[in-house]
Amino acid sequence: MPFLPTHFAAAPARRRARIEIIPLIDVIFFLLATFVLFTLSLNRLHSVPVDLPQTTIAARANPDDQAVVLQISGSGTAFWNREPIALADLPARAAAYKATAPSPHILVSGDPTAHWGDTVRAFDEFNRVGIPAALETAPRATGR
Repeated sequence: MPFLPTHFAAAPARRRARIEIIPLIDVIFFLLATFVLFTLSLNRLHSVPVDLPQTTIAARANPDDQAVVLQISGSGTAFWNREPIALADLPARAAAYKATAPSPHILVSGDPTAHWGDTVRAFDEFNRVGIPAALETAPRATGR
């Protein structure tokens, strides 16, 4: 056998990188178990009890007596029971309604383009005169 220099000797085989599947499965099962236990614990959460306010306008109103519906529009006008009025006329209308109605109450409605400031001013006027007012949460079409 001929003499071979050491630098030509057969190099040891390089080991290829492998992905170990057993630790990977352990990590996946750990994450799955954590997720399942977390979702099961969500059922045990208790909410904070909240006392919601109750309305008192319906209790004071006569069944025969209808509330005035005031609709605020985005164009700076209002509708008092479908009758168009200017917002500047609202204080006089509210005072006259308070003087003539036995149990006055007002339902304030707004169309989708109504300005919130006009609605707040209307509530302030009703509060100043002493008329209970409620806010209708479903918008109506203008003048309806």
